[in-house]
Amino acid sequence: MLMQKLERLKTIFAEMDRALIAYSGGIDSTLIAKIAWDELGERALAVTAVSPSLLPEDLEDARIQAAEIGIAHEEIETHEMANPNYTSNPVNRCYFCKSELHDTLKPLAIQRGYPYVVDGVNADDLHDYRPGIQAAKERGARSPLAEVGVSKAEVRQLAKHLGLPWWDKPAQPCLSSRFPYGEEITVAKLQRVGRSERYLRKLGWQNLRVRSEGETARIELPAEQIKEFAITTDLPALVAAFQEFGFLYVTLDLEGFRSGKLNQVLTKNLVSSSNL
Repeated sequence: MLMQKLERLKTIFAEMDRALIAYSGGIDSTLIAKIAWDELGERALAVTAVSPSLLPEDLEDARIQAAEIGIAHEEIETHEMANPNYTSNPVNRCYFCKSELHDTLKPLAIQRGYPYVVDGVNADDLHDYRPGIQAAKERGARSPLAEVGVSKAEVRQLAKHLGLPWWDKPAQPCLSSRFPYGEEITVAKLQRVGRSERYLRKLGWQNLRVRSEGETARIELPAEQIKEFAITTDLPALVAAFQEFGFLYVTLDLEGFRSGKLNQVLTKNLVSSSNL
């Protein structure tokens, strides 16, 4: 079944003839870039949007991965931070982010003669709250992984099958996803979150989030790692570092890491409204 999905993905790209890939360097878009390169060669182009919401280390990873795949890779600036609909951080913030992305990529694709802009949305993404998917659809982007029904787990399986050494790379959504809805997003806040997460990764913790809530940093790690983290980490040094980055308080989420955790407030509000 999985190999059949891979063949369907190959067919989709072969039929496109030329494609521009919205390439973040995450495993989803990296898999898409790999298949596009295998099928289209020089007729495929990977483009990474650069903005304050992208970690510098993630941009460097994207460069390295594209070079190893062999696909042509370019970078283009996006300016979502200039849009108050984005920086005010409403529940549909992602819609404005992806609108900016695809409003930037689509003209580039037309100018360069690429009839398709392709992203790395997978089948699991369709079952989460992702308003950005609608923005991409409205601008004509295609999502082959979702079209074929490839789940996140299958993305990793296919990436491993195709020899991508980053097949188990932790998911790393944009830094703006670290803020609760309604809290204003600024470049300074994005930078302090980014610096905090880099600090933890240098200590050896990889699958994590630093959530920013006002002046408080809330560290999320997999639940099974919390005890080890508390015992082995120099906590005073960590607090001092985070305060240097701009936070006043540092906490550890005892529930543990869960992707999309900040969306639980939407479910809670929906349940509360239904009980009125």
